[in-house]
Amino acid sequence: MDFSSITKLINEILHYHLFELNKTWITPSSILMFIVVVLLFFLFSKILRTALLNRILNRFQIDQGTKYNLNRVTHYLIMITGAIVSFQFIGLDLTGLAFIFGLLSVGIGFGLQNIASNFVSGLILLFERPIKIGDRVTVGDTEGDVTAINMRSTTIRSLKNITIIVPNSDFISSQVINWSHGDPTVRLDVEVGVSYNSDLDTVIRCLKEVARENSDVLTEPQPEVYFTSFGDSSWNMRLLVWLNNPYRYYATRSDINCAIVRKFRENKVEIPFPQRDLHVRSPLPVPLSRDTS
Repeated sequence: MDFSSITKLINEILHYHLFELNKTWITPSSILMFIVVVLLFFLFSKILRTALLNRILNRFQIDQGTKYNLNRVTHYLIMITGAIVSFQFIGLDLTGLAFIFGLLSVGIGFGLQNIASNFVSGLILLFERPIKIGDRVTVGDTEGDVTAINMRSTTIRSLKNITIIVPNSDFISSQVINWSHGDPTVRLDVEVGVSYNSDLDTVIRCLKEVARENSDVLTEPQPEVYFTSFGDSSWNMRLLVWLNNPYRYYATRSDINCAIVRKFRENKVEIPFPQRDLHVRSPLPVPLSRDTS
């Protein structure tokens, strides 16, 4: 087989009519052109975001979440433009984007409702910003920091350094606790029981001193101490403090608990352990029945 025959065969393969779409024949060459154009726009998006956009944003005082949102929106716009241009390259008429919406409706009809829901939820998260990159969140039993918001899912790195993938729709349809949204200050409640033999004023003074001596505790609002209830073997006290860093919540709780133990020991304040009194009664004598036979 000579070179001209090989060229003719390749040309026939590339222009072979696979199927007709919107009155346009789709061929291997058109599919190849579509893929090449999409890849070019993808590379252009990556270069623009890494070499230009990030450098420009780093010059301004913009938080990490806003930078990430601008980055993702830019990527989506470039890829949507690339898809439109790619369809034009293969000869499909996308007047008014009716063709794209038609494909989307067909896809949803074939079971892509969940994917479409997560995609729309991802756009809501990017624009409405109920959560953003770096936020400490709790979704169900999962607590961690948001590291990425993608088209379909959001990535959370848990406190145990485990990456958890959460569908975007979960953030829209279910309750989400965002420790960092709006005002980052959070309140920490520490409960402790003291012996009935303790001096109440000394207990209150010790708890307030522990709060004031901790560098993570805010001076405003001021720490407060409440006598909540009378327990079986203790007075139940509650110390309320405010923190400006939710990421230090568990570490601060531990520090305060340790400081309370040391402070109480210095001031002879006892933390009682649960006690139960056990009374043993002697068995009652059982009368013997008489033999009446």
